[in-house]
Amino acid sequence: MALTGMLELPGAVADADQGGRVAWHFGDPVAEQRALERGRAVVDQGHLAVIRVAGEDRLTWLNSLTSQSLLGLAPGVGTETLLLSPQGKLEAALGVVDDGASTWLIVEPAQARYVGEWLTKMRFAMRVSVVDDSQNFAVLGFNGDVPAAAAGYLIWEDPWPHVAPGGTRYGPGEDIHPGVARRWKLVAVPAAAARDVVADLAEQGFTPAGTWAAEAMRIAAWRPGYGSEVDARTIAHEVDWLRTAVHLHKGCYRGQETIARVHNLGRPPRRLVFLHLDGSADVLPEHGSGVLAAGRVVGTVTSSVRHHELGPIALALIKRSVAADAPLDVVSQSAPDVVVSAAQEPIVDPSGQSVDRPAGHGPLMKGLPRVGMIQGT
Repeated sequence: MALTGMLELPGAVADADQGGRVAWHFGDPVAEQRALERGRAVVDQGHLAVIRVAGEDRLTWLNSLTSQSLLGLAPGVGTETLLLSPQGKLEAALGVVDDGASTWLIVEPAQARYVGEWLTKMRFAMRVSVVDDSQNFAVLGFNGDVPAAAAGYLIWEDPWPHVAPGGTRYGPGEDIHPGVARRWKLVAVPAAAARDVVADLAEQGFTPAGTWAAEAMRIAAWRPGYGSEVDARTIAHEVDWLRTAVHLHKGCYRGQETIARVHNLGRPPRRLVFLHLDGSADVLPEHGSGVLAAGRVVGTVTSSVRHHELGPIALALIKRSVAADAPLDVVSQSAPDVVVSAAQEPIVDPSGQSVDRPAGHGPLMKGLPRVGMIQGT
């Protein structure tokens, strides 16, 4: 069901990757991207799920289950948190905002059912309720200030790429990070009001934009997405998600041991990179396309898009051991005979170390364990 009504607008082309539920573009993706960068576009994000958690124990309870510190989260302040497996693998990323009475979770559609069912099973004696409200809300995306026509509704502001309290980073500082130019916000509008809001925005001169424009901004901002940069092996360190979604000094939660161990002692086996793709090829490598270094497969493309200024760009997960200046090639799954050359920009430092990783211990006498091993850190 297209709750935003934007698929009915002139020129709308449905996004097949999202099951045709939202618009991919409206006939001029270049103009849509430019309008979005200027803060003068509204993006159809009606595929996203909205889960409401109510009850007086909601923040304490969610804090105990997920990676971010949610205790005392002020109403209207957006954050994000991760749901991890017992082994620390990423299972879901949740946009979080509280309105003083309920905590709202914005979730990719592929994970919505799992998140809702798992949270429901974990209630036990806690005073909480979990409701999937996706059919009652239509989600719209904006870059920059939310216009008056949508400002009175529930707003989640993306914290990327700012390092949250208790977080850390494996990538560049905020002063040089390309993501600071992106001021992404999602607004959950009641379904009954969504079409009127979209109509009001059109009267104010806002350009309707599809997922193509939103993805172009996300990829250019080096922002990981759960529906793309995550596979069965992904840990948060590999995609620099400790900067916005993990608190390293909070209490226990599922998967915390892996978060702490890799941060303190280990190095993530893979690292996220930004790829500038050769624009002379007509093929845009899709998700899952192989990334090669010196003819050897070293990773896969996770997201790709044609950007209005940068041309064809992509995010990819590659082996951490690949040199930061190594030239790469990409082989598309749909056109295996076409090899696209790519230049990489590291997002996660190839050293595999965060900026605040504890200093290593000095030489030890043979047979003595390291202090960190005794303490289990």
